[in-house]
Amino acid sequence: MTYQPDENRYERQPYNRSGRSGLKLPAVSLGLWHNFGDDRPIENSRAILRRAFDLGVTHFDLANNYGVPYGSAEKNFGRVFREDFSHYRDELIISTKAGYDMWPGPYGEWGSRKYLLASLDQSLKRMDLEYVDIFYSHRPDPDTPLEETMGALDRAVRSGKALYAGISSYSPEQTAQAARIMRELGTPLLIHQPSYSMINRWIEDGLLDVLEEEGMGCIVYSPLAQGLLTDRYLEGVPTDSRAATSRFLSADEIDRDLARDLNEIAKSRGQSLAQMALLWTLRDPRVTSVLIGASSVKQLEDNVACLQGPPFTEDELDAIDKITRRAS
Repeated sequence: MTYQPDENRYERQPYNRSGRSGLKLPAVSLGLWHNFGDDRPIENSRAILRRAFDLGVTHFDLANNYGVPYGSAEKNFGRVFREDFSHYRDELIISTKAGYDMWPGPYGEWGSRKYLLASLDQSLKRMDLEYVDIFYSHRPDPDTPLEETMGALDRAVRSGKALYAGISSYSPEQTAQAARIMRELGTPLLIHQPSYSMINRWIEDGLLDVLEEEGMGCIVYSPLAQGLLTDRYLEGVPTDSRAATSRFLSADEIDRDLARDLNEIAKSRGQSLAQMALLWTLRDPRVTSVLIGASSVKQLEDNVACLQGPPFTEDELDAIDKITRRAS
């Protein structure tokens, strides 16, 4: 059956300007790190992507090594895009990244011009796209001059293979330096993608100030701390949970007392813990968008519903701060 998106999709959530650029992003964006590889049914991925667009999610975030095996998330996204979204290309923001290990040998990771531009070509081929809207340096490279990495991003934009350039997981100092280099090249950095959550607040120690000064947006990932800030672990570690099955989270990292205390605040607000944690990341106007993952349509809908929550009171924010200090 031919997909027809919801006619009211743009009434479902706000769109925030990315720094001082002309680009707006949805308050909630969809990340395809997990759940879109060959280890997951393609029809489930299709259903999530369709429902996301119906809910006003116009931004789909990928990277070269997302999915099992590497590259499969881009390949599967490309298939769904061709079949369902090709008529809506100009309504979508599609991003990808390069920086982590992707193929063997010395040219398959980090931040060299060789790796970044080759990776972008491969990503476009997998997704069957002429360009991506945002191309990121996924992480800083300690051994490659920043001028080379930023020069590759500048080349990606000038070649027409990307419309905007971004960086991810750069420190405040690295971000300021990268922004200066790109400004001199004539291709300003659009956005930074850092990790951020109630229990991972490093961007508050300088990065947000740099982004504001440089006119860059901020789109945060891991806002639920790999599931720690959900009701998933309030009573233990389910056998099918990420803590039990994934290398990215271990049972030793789970603080059930902290989650239970935060959950009480969420309940008083009429939200789930996950919804409160997502909305909390957006309380600072310097945060443009929050990236969510989803393994099902219901999880997607529940997470996007965070936007329906009430504004935080000062008492609620103070109570959250007191609880989360325990995780510092």
